[in-house]
Amino acid sequence: MREVGIDITDQTPKLLEYEAAESSDVIVAMGCGDACPVFPGKRYEDWKLEDPAGKGVEAVRPIRDEIRTRVE
Repeated sequence: MREVGIDITDQTPKLLEYEAAESSDVIVAMGCGDACPVFPGKRYEDWKLEDPAGKGVEAVRPIRDEIRTRVE
């Protein structure tokens, strides 16, 4: 992520909490499927992306780029 100017040094995967969901317009899940919490009245998108865990930078770049494309 540093390559594209985004510092995620202190970021880790975390569960979606009520407060964050309540203030969101769209909830994007990336691989949790039926295990994702449900917040009534919210729009959900489940992005089927390869899990980057344990992969090298060459394998992670296309995943990062796909997320960026979908967000923009």
